[in-house]
This record gives sequence, structure tokens and C-alpha cells, in this order.
Amino acid sequence: MGSFIEVNSGIPGLDHMLHHIRMGDNVVWQVSSLDDYRTFAKPFARQMISEGRNVIYIRFSGQPSVLTDFFGVQTYCLNASSGFESFTINVHNIITKEGSGAIYIFDSLSDLQAAWFTDLMMGNFFCVTCPYLFEMDTVAFFPLLRGHHSFETIARIRETTQLFLDVYSDENVRYLHPLKVWNRYSPEMFLPHRMERDQRFSVLANGIDMSAFYSLLHLESTFIEQQNLDSYERFFQSAKDSYLAQKPFAHTAKKIVLSMMTRDPRLSCLILDNFEPRDYLFIKDRMIGTGTIGGKACGMLLARKLLELHLPQYKKRLEPHDSFFIGTDVFYSYIVENGFWNLRIEQKNDETYFPAGEVMKEKILAGTFSSGIREQFRRMLEYFGQSPVIVRSSSFLEDGFGSAFAGKYESIFCANGGSPEGNLKMLENAVKRVYASTMDHSALEYRKTRGLAKNDEQMAILVQRVSGTRFGDYFMPCAAGTGFSYSLYRWNSDLDPHAGMLRLVAGMGTRAVDRTDGDYPRLVNLDRPERSPLSDPQSRHKFSQRNMDAIVFSRNRIESIDACQLLPQFPRWYRQLIAEHDREAERNFYDRGELRDIQYISCEKIVHRKEFTTMMQNILKTLETQYGVPVDIEYTVNFNEENDFMVNLVQCRPLSVWKKAKSIRIPELSGAQTFFKIRKTFMGDTASQRIDYVIWIDSENYYRFPYVQKGQLVSAVDKINRHFSDKTLRLMLVVPGRIGTSSPELGIPVGFSNISNFNIICEYSDGKTGYMPELSYGSHMFQDLVEAKIFYAAILETEDTLIFNKNFWAHSKNIFSDICPEYGSLNEVIGVYRSNSLMLYADIKEQEAVCVLNIQ
Repeated sequence: MGSFIEVNSGIPGLDHMLHHIRMGDNVVWQVSSLDDYRTFAKPFARQMISEGRNVIYIRFSGQPSVLTDFFGVQTYCLNASSGFESFTINVHNIITKEGSGAIYIFDSLSDLQAAWFTDLMMGNFFCVTCPYLFEMDTVAFFPLLRGHHSFETIARIRETTQLFLDVYSDENVRYLHPLKVWNRYSPEMFLPHRMERDQRFSVLANGIDMSAFYSLLHLESTFIEQQNLDSYERFFQSAKDSYLAQKPFAHTAKKIVLSMMTRDPRLSCLILDNFEPRDYLFIKDRMIGTGTIGGKACGMLLARKLLELHLPQYKKRLEPHDSFFIGTDVFYSYIVENGFWNLRIEQKNDETYFPAGEVMKEKILAGTFSSGIREQFRRMLEYFGQSPVIVRSSSFLEDGFGSAFAGKYESIFCANGGSPEGNLKMLENAVKRVYASTMDHSALEYRKTRGLAKNDEQMAILVQRVSGTRFGDYFMPCAAGTGFSYSLYRWNSDLDPHAGMLRLVAGMGTRAVDRTDGDYPRLVNLDRPERSPLSDPQSRHKFSQRNMDAIVFSRNRIESIDACQLLPQFPRWYRQLIAEHDREAERNFYDRGELRDIQYISCEKIVHRKEFTTMMQNILKTLETQYGVPVDIEYTVNFNEENDFMVNLVQCRPLSVWKKAKSIRIPELSGAQTFFKIRKTFMGDTASQRIDYVIWIDSENYYRFPYVQKGQLVSAVDKINRHFSDKTLRLMLVVPGRIGTSSPELGIPVGFSNISNFNIICEYSDGKTGYMPELSYGSHMFQDLVEAKIFYAAILETEDTLIFNKNFWAHSKNIFSDICPEYGSLNEVIGVYRSNSLMLYADIKEQEAVCVLNIQ
């Protein structure tokens, strides 16, 4: 805390007027020119140097230096363009390092507004930095250019600082008008003062002097822009005026893309090449707050624009968007206004990265929004009326080239069917949950493993109207899913991976992106959409979609509902579109004297609608051509009784794919040396790799392990994952059923962060226990495997598994108890084996993979 010890300013008259500057003071100088600031900053710096104090100059401006030719000043040169968070944390770290009693001279705060585009973020910087300087018992000088900032921002700074001083000058005289001097008072302190040539300050006491002073004020205010708007708003008003006046817009467009959309150079080029001025202005009109709209929103808008320009024939079949965007500055302001910015800084430290993240998550969920933001939320909900909306993450780093962040952050459906206040509360909670998801362990692990832990990760939010059809009490799209312009999964060798692939489900598309319990989406290779990887009706029914996600208006929420329960409630035309009869099962019941109507979801008639599949293929190929890399999309499709349809594109991003590895000749080895040999059911970009350790989970022992204790296995796998953090060691995990499922009866409920150090993942089936892998290429879990370059194999009980030796490790030493001694009950479930000369070979051309002991 400030000790309030008096210090000399280097100008005795100023000391007399202000009753001295005190340790703990932050002094803001509002000036028309930085020369006015230098008039006070230089004598102060000289005085402090002469007294042997630690004088620090925080340099970040492109303007001429405030302190030139000064000896005894330590200068830190910072890059404000690195962003609010990075810059603010750097300043915080400098203050921490220099300790108490330091003296700071800062460059102009107004240059932060220029770097960050908004007054709001400049104000946020001051509001979190000023109290810390006070706590560290320092003195800090800050200049602020008059007329460059909104009244609201000036008010925030004035409220936070200890001294706020107005300086005016002309060729002959300089005036100082103290507006705030905390904890000091005299009858004349807050009157305007004239600075005399001998550096005394005299109060303006007569009418002539006061008239001269206010004439100067009037002259300067004549050239001040309207200050009831943030600089960001003033900039956009100017941009709109330029557009309407048909003035050149290219320079303005570059500034808009940088400030409102993205800093990704490849995305920026695509946007600048294809957007028109009206596109930018439309986005701004739909923004809440300021800052950027984030990667997901950028991808969605860019993809729609590219289709508008390059596939105009589909205009009537593509739903227009009416989304809203909550800017990244709202996220930062929420953290600052709720008082946990210091926790945000703590979370950036390696030692407290995860623990502080947990605390931060709880704080975010318990915070409150400002009245101004709540009012904007309310107006947005009034626009949507009672239409359901989805609140989606759209972070700064999300959906860009290189890092997809697939499934790392929340998306929350709001049914929007309650009272206005109830809907507002639901929306606010949804936004908080998305903000809090930035602190989820899986998100933190993802950023850390990709070297992004210290990067700015600003969270914007995309609010979209849910595209769908109302079926009585239920609301959902007829179908939805994901699409990929390049498919790594070919269940037949004659399928063209460049034709693209869809994952298609009935109802909400959540079941297309997650490895959901007991559900299997329809896989559609767009080369031959009618073909299925499941060859017989029994398999098609067994591995079909069991549940549908829909908004239930009577309960004002989204629910997962058994498809058998829902299908009879749908109109006939929709049932025929998404479902088909299991004729063999119906016949079996008929033979036993029972009439049963047995249907399952296959989306068969959608798949056979050639106009739809051709359109989706054209969309994917066009976007891939324009992006210059493969893409993946999320979409919904709605039909009507006349079988007409409309597609809604809700997301697009660059697709991470395994590079195509060269084929390698698989060595001829005996069955005893072979762990497994499979065809077709593997994916990856490796031709061969050694394996140092194998982690084996036994299906039968896992099945018998008590259900309520199965969570222990996740903890044990996580500990093994952390134990083998040495990247020179190569690990293979072999599990029954699915990884990443939420249901232990279907497999192993680990998240990607629990298996991030593994190089090979194998899922195997076991008919006795019911475990079954899912080749869910395109799900969020698979995207993680692709980005991390993890080889995947599914070992099925089909003709495509040529060899699978489950007893391969029977005579090997299990070192699991050495790594996880606290999990003794899992000794029969998990085996950790040091492999000797174990190799994985993949013949990409012949679609064969083998894991063998390579005995020389």
C-alpha cells in the first residue's frame, strides 16, 4: 500500500501547489502535446535520479522519447501491438521485479488506444496497473492526450488514479488545473494555475487571467472530436462516412480486419480479397462491445462470402445468417470489472498454470456483467424473440490455420422460451460458461502442448439463431453434421478421398462432432454417397443413431431423447426422410405372431437426394480451393413436406490432415512375433515407427471392474501419460471399445489431455464384453489425434483383422505398479510393458498395417 511519504517533483512551485507528490501516487497528465508532459516529467526524473532512486522509463510509443539523454534511467522497451494481455502482463512483471519504491515514467496512454483500437482496453490497462503500482508504493507518471478518448474512459481513469492534472498551453503561457488530488486539500488547490517563468504557480484570481485561460480552453475544445463515443465507434462512423461518400476504402479495410476480425495473415488476405465495405459495416452493426469477433465467427463469415461469390447458383438454398458477435474486449472487461485480473496473471505462471485455472474458472462463473452489456444482451434477445439461439466460443486463436481448438471450448444452447428476464439470465450464464471453458483442463493442456500457453487467448462469442423445424414440442434441424473436403477414412479402396465426406445425424449436430453414447452417425463419402461402410441391414441397424438432440419447449432446454420415442411423434414425411425399417427384425417378430414397427435412423433418403450431396461436394471443393488447404465445415439442413431443402453453413475452418506417408514393404514375420495385422481400419502419416512402451487395457478385467470405480482408470492413464513426458520415448495405448466416450460401458472415458503423450492409439473390439471401436473420423477427438500426429488403428472382429494376439504380453513384465503404486486394484486391468524391438509398419498403398517384433 502507498506509504504517502512526500517526494520532490523537481519543480518547487508544483510541490507547494499539490502539497507534494506522495509515494503511492499515480499521476495522470492530460495534455494537448507531449511537450507539456515533458515539462513536468524531465525535472521529476532528474530529481529522483539525484536522490538515488530507481527510475524506470516504460517505452512503447512510436513518438519521440520522453526522456532523452538521461543517465541513471532504466528503460524497458515494450511492444504494445503484442496485445492487451501480453503487454499488461509484461508491465506487471516489471513492477514485480523492480519492487517497492520505484519511480516510473510511462509513454502516452493514448498510444495504447492506437495499438488496441479502443479506449476501453486502454482504460482496462490503467485500471489494473494503477492499483498494483499503488500497492508497490511507487510513483508513476502517465500522459494522456486531450480529446482522443471518450468521456467514459476519462472518468474511469480519473476515478482510479490518485492525481489527475489538466495542462493547457499556448506560445506564451502554460496552465495547470488539478482535477483530482487524492487525500490532499487546500482552498485554492483545484483552481486553474499559471506556471510562471521561475516555475512558481500562481492562482488565476482576476477576471482578465480567467478570461485568457477559458479562451484557450474554448480554442482547444473547438477541435476536439465528439467524446461521447469510444474511439472505436468514432473510427467506424468515419469509415461509414467514407464508404457513403465513395472514397477509397482499402486502407480502412485493413485496419478493420486487424481490429475487428483477425490477425491471422492468411485469413486476413482472404477477407480483404473478398469482402466489400458493406460486409464490414454489417458485422459492426451486429457487435456487442468492441474488439475482435474471433476465429469461429471469421471462418463462418468468410465461407459464406466465398460461396456467395463462387457458387451463386445456390443462393436460394443457403440460409442467410443473422448472427451477433460479442467482442473480445467484453471478455477482458468482464475479468477486470469483476476484480480477478491478478488471478489471470497468476494463471500465466508455469507453477500455477493449472491450479489457478481451476480457481479462475469458478470466479468467472460467479461474476456479473455491467449494466451496459446486459442492456445490449437484452436488445439482442428482443431481436431473436422466442427463437432458440446457440452461444458459441469464437476465441482469438480458434479455427485458424494450425490450431483448430476442436471441442475445447463450450457451445451452449439457449431455448429462449421463458420470460424476458429468464431468457436474459440463461444467456448470461451461457456466456459465462463459454468464458469459463477457457480454463478447462483440456483447453489449458491443448494450449500448453502447442506452445500457446503464454499467448493472448481472447474469447469472443458468436450468437447464432438455431436453424431448425418445429415438430410440436420439439425444435431441431431435420439433419446436421460436419463435412470434410478431404477424407482420410476410406472403407473401400475405390473411394476417392478428394471427393470429401460428411458425418450426418438427424436432429442437432452435436452427435456428429462428439463420440456420443451408443450413437453412430451416417458416414457419407461424396464420391459414392449411397454406399455405406456397413454391408448388411443388421449392422446398419446395430451401428445407427440411437438418440436425437432437440430443444424441448415445454422444459425450455435441449435434451437427448431416444429416437424410438421420438419417431412416432414426427410427421410421416420426416420419418421417411431420416428412418428406415428393419424388415428382417419385423419379419422375425411376425413369425412369432407379433406385429412390430421397427425403425432406425439412417438418413437414407437424405443421402440419396443427389441434389443435396452434389451441393455439399461443391461447397467443400470451392472452399478448399479458395482456402488453399482442405477444410471442414459444420452445417444444418432443413426439408419440408414437398422435399425441398435449405442448408445453413454454421462453421468453416482449415482442416488438419495427416500427410500421406510413403508405403513401406511389410516384413514377413511369424504369427508369434505379430501383435496385430489389420487392413483398412487405420489412419496416420507414418510408414514405420518403433514402439518403446505399450499400455494395454484388458477388456475382460475392465468389464468386471466395479462400475463406480472405473473413474480410477482415467486417473491412472493420466498419470502414465504424465510419467512418460519424455518426447524421445514412443508410446502405444491399446484399449477396448472407444476412447473419449463418456460411458465406461462403451470404452475408456479419457479426454485428449489424458493421452496427449501417446504416439499410437489402438481401439479393439471384444464381442464377449460388448466393446466396439468407432471409426469416428471427423469427431473432436479425432481432430486432436490428427493435429498431434497420433496414429490410429481399430482392431475389429471382422475379416479386416488378419491377426490379433491378445495374449501377446502374457509373459512380459508388467511395470504398472511401479508407476502407479496407489492404484493396486487396477493391476489386472492395466499393463505397462517395455517393448523390445516392437515396430509398427503401414503399407498405405495396400491398406495394411502390422505391429510386430522386428527381430534381426
